[in-house]
Amino acid sequence: MVNSSEQDQLVARFVWLMLAMPLAVITYLYLTGQWFYGEYLHATGDWATKLLILAMALTPLRRMFPRLGLVAWLLRHRRYIGVAVFGYASAHLLAYLVKLADFERILGEALEPGMLAGWVALILFLPLALTSNDLSVARLGRQWKRLHRLIYLGALVSILHWILEAFDPFEAYLHGGLLVILEAYRLVRQLVDGRSSSKSWSASP
Repeated sequence: MVNSSEQDQLVARFVWLMLAMPLAVITYLYLTGQWFYGEYLHATGDWATKLLILAMALTPLRRMFPRLGLVAWLLRHRRYIGVAVFGYASAHLLAYLVKLADFERILGEALEPGMLAGWVALILFLPLALTSNDLSVARLGRQWKRLHRLIYLGALVSILHWILEAFDPFEAYLHGGLLVILEAYRLVRQLVDGRSSSKSWSASP
């Protein structure tokens, strides 16, 4: 009989497999010449952004649909999704660096607004990926949540990078709009909940 600890490990492996499989497939297609550089770059960036939005959407979705089991399940594994975001973003960057293979050109392009936004996003996501584990949560305590609020700034500059670098930024604007709606809902709910709790406190004897 499988105990709870073993079950948690099996679930964690399943989640990691599901998150890593698309990257493995598209990397194989790229390395075997079945995909062009532009296709791979778009796919890795697209997956990174979609997973980022998913991770950020889980709290608002949980508030909207408190009885939906899938959302609760995903929320319990949100840190895995966050690490996957960094993994896809890293593959996106690695493909770019290998393709250019010219330090001066890379440095020159890094100062362009679109590329600068991409570098800033990756730098912001790095400490989040490194601290997405139980040990870091325990050691950092309350500082862990404060650190991981960087995801909001990282999401903003990620969308900015996509808008500025895309040949057709329409899809980037759609994702950006979705992100704005979700965050607006989150902030409104926080404001409403804060007022409700303060009224309850003031009304108590």
